[in-house]
This record gives sequence, C-alpha cells and structure tokens, in this order.
Amino acid sequence: MAAAPEGPPAARSPLRVLSDLPGPPAWPWVGNLLQLERDRVHQTVEDWAARFGPLFRIQLGRTPFLVVGDHQAIAGMLRDRPDGFRRPPRLEIIWREMGLAPGVFGANGEDWRRQRRMVMAGFDPTHVRAYHPSLVRVTERLRGRWQAAAAQGRAIDLQPDLMRFTVDVIAGLAFGADVNTLESDENVIQRHLDKIFPAVARRMLAPYPYWRLVRTPADRRLEQAVAEVVRAVNTFIAQARTRLAENPQRRAAPQNLLEAMLLAADAPDSGLRDEDVAGNVLTMLLAGEDTTANTLAWMLHLLHAHPDALARAQAEVRAVSADRGSAPGRHVFTQEDADRLEFVEACAHETMRLKPVGPLNVLQALRETRVGDVQVPAGTMVWCVMRHDTLQERHFPQADRFLPQRWLEHEGGNDSARSARRVSMPFGAGPRVCPGRYLALLEMKMALAMVLESFDLASVDVPGGSAPREQLSFTMAPVGLQLRLRLRP
Repeated sequence: MAAAPEGPPAARSPLRVLSDLPGPPAWPWVGNLLQLERDRVHQTVEDWAARFGPLFRIQLGRTPFLVVGDHQAIAGMLRDRPDGFRRPPRLEIIWREMGLAPGVFGANGEDWRRQRRMVMAGFDPTHVRAYHPSLVRVTERLRGRWQAAAAQGRAIDLQPDLMRFTVDVIAGLAFGADVNTLESDENVIQRHLDKIFPAVARRMLAPYPYWRLVRTPADRRLEQAVAEVVRAVNTFIAQARTRLAENPQRRAAPQNLLEAMLLAADAPDSGLRDEDVAGNVLTMLLAGEDTTANTLAWMLHLLHAHPDALARAQAEVRAVSADRGSAPGRHVFTQEDADRLEFVEACAHETMRLKPVGPLNVLQALRETRVGDVQVPAGTMVWCVMRHDTLQERHFPQADRFLPQRWLEHEGGNDSARSARRVSMPFGAGPRVCPGRYLALLEMKMALAMVLESFDLASVDVPGGSAPREQLSFTMAPVGLQLRLRLRP
C-alpha cells in the first residue's frame, strides 16, 4: 500500500495536504508548463526535487501534481496498482486518438488483468529458451556489421545501430519475423516506430490538444507512420495464425511470443480480442526497441569511461569463451553462457541506476490515501522521480560513480545488494513490474558479451569531447554517441 505505517495515536504527525507543499512558482493558467523543456523535463523535475525535497507540488496547466522522489513511497504506490493507482487516463486517450490499441502498458483495471495473463504466458521461461536461436542470429549480424566498421576504421553512430539490433531481436523473438534491418538500409519499421514515442510525449505535455483542431505536417507524418506500423502488426498476427493453423504441433510448443499470446487469447473465457493482441505486439515493438537500445548505448559509454570495470567485464566474457574452446572473437554465447556473466549483468543494473530509460513515472490515485505525510484525495496525479534516491549517498555510497560490484552479493554484501534492488526500480515494482525484464537483461548481456569478446573499445563518445546529452522522448536516450572499435588481435 502507498500509505505510510501508522504509529500509536499520540505519535502520529498531522498530515499535510497538497497545497501545503513547497514547489516552484507557477504561472496562471499554464502553471509550470513553460518551465519544462520537453526533451529534458526529467532533469528539471529532478533539480526541483533536490531543491524542494522528495515531496513537493507542481502545476501542469490547471492540474496539480504531487511529485514524489522517496523510493519507499514510490514502491508503495507501484505495489498498490491496479486497485489504488493507475496510469493516467490521458495516456490511453492519446494512444487511441493516434489509432493504436494501448496494450498491457497503457491498459488499466480489468482490461490490464486480462492482458497481463496473456503477455505473461508469452514470457514463460520455457518459451524464452525457445526464442534464444533468434537472439543469437541477430547478435551475429550485429557482430558482422561492426566487424566491417572496425576493419574500415569507421565510426559507428551508436544509437541507430542499436535500434536496428533491438528491432530485429524483438521482431524475431516476439513475432517470428526476420525483418533484418541490420543488413538492409530499408529499415522501414524502425523509421515509422521512431515517430510514435516522441509524439506521445509531446501530446502528454501539451497544454491544449491542438491536434484535434489542426493537423500539422508532423501530425500527418505521424498518421502515415501509425498506418504503416498497424499494417505490419496485422501482418505479423495473420502470419502467426496461418502458422498455427498449418502446424498444430506449434500449439503445444509456440515458437515466439505472438504465437503464445494468440493461444492464450483463444483460450475459453479469456475475454481477449485480436485488438488486445495487436496492442501488445505494438507495445513490445516500441518498448523492446527503445529501452534495451538506450541502456546498451549508455552501458558502452560508461564502461569505456571506467577502464577498471571494462577490463573486468571483458575478462569475464573472454573467460567464458575460452572455457568453451572458441577461437578469439568468434564465440557464440548460449543462454547458459549468459547466465554466467554476473559482472556484465551487474554493469547493466548499475547503468540503469545512473541512466534509467524511464526516469519518471506518472500515476493517478484511484482512492483517497496518503503518500508519506501527505493526504492524497482520489483523482490526484502523482509524478514519480525514479532517479532521486538512486543518486543519494545514504542509499548508494559514492553514488555518482559507476561501481557495478555494488550489485554483487559476494562483494557488496547481501544487505547492500538487496538494498540496491529496493531503491533502484528500472523495471517498476509490484503487480505491474515489466513482464519482459528477464528477456531484456538477456538481450543486453548477449549484445555486450559479443562486443567485449570480439573487439576492444577504442572510443565511445560525442564528437568534440562533450558529455552525451540526456534526451527524453518518452524514454531517455544519449544524444550523439559514436563508437569506434578495434578488431581483437
């Protein structure tokens, strides 16, 4: 529950209300909206949390928000979903106005419960193992693409290449589709997907829904992109239904997430329609592309900036390869190999602590409750600052440093590692924790292991030497990172 523990009556402190809280001065009508730059809104709110504390108030248009940076209060609210808190209804409205079904990410209440069961069926560990060959195939294509760049001494635009990788992975794992953007310059799906999340973020922060009255050139391009993505999603579903009809054995052993979801949706009394399946296909395409690619880009940058951590990760990867008797630079990592890469996994967790792709989470209270010492009426909007406590010294000693070993129980100590997992919540918490978290970590470990086994990192930086800028476009990405690799001798 979001409510703080109650003490004896005499020990209780009086509860504050939203209007009692400090916060940045707001303008009439627009509130604090004009103080927020869309692509760095998370940094502005984090700065306000440092100034006003972990509980404060902002105003977006005419809507007041409770802003929460305390990880215990955030975890309590996340665990109190879907009954006590939900995603803001505006998200689902915008999603549907764009012509898209929201899927498990945007659904609420009973719709979410039905869809969650279907999606979790696809992420069953047995099914995940069946998807591994597809992940290997795409990882090998990325190796080939980057070997060519290294041989030519060419800089790699990191973000676009990792987006190609993640689109190919999710299309193969989730839909059994070999879109192969890594070996093609067409990348049609990726080009259309890249327009959707920025449009959602732009409309979520817009003071007025202008798109209902006027269609700008950007809105027309968005409509075309959505139409192409919907067409691709419907094709994936039709192809999967054909495969299931032609090969009844696949019904007992589905070969990808989509087949598993269709079988779950077809079960008696599931209450699910093809629209629900389509919404979750799109959710996996969008989330699978952005989140994993951004984390991998940040991780490569942080490892290159911290040579000791890079050397340890590389040594771990190459030891696993040597144990298998593989030639240097040629090992194909199995799922069992990936399970041995505990320091590489720790690097992923430390990256997500410092550079979370979801630095904010917006909720709405469904009933009267309390958050910390604040009385929260039903309907209140709550803005969760996910990175506030993860950068506090009291929770993470040397909080500004990249120290992956803090996630290892045999080095940081059981209490330290467990505490880290309680404070840092990149995949959320509670009933709505990300269902694909294990698959995302596996994908990151496979890609990073391939890079560290095959190459040495010559540079991972922004031309000119400046630090990579954080850009929020629904997810948070680095801007302008370029990668230079040396072939392993």
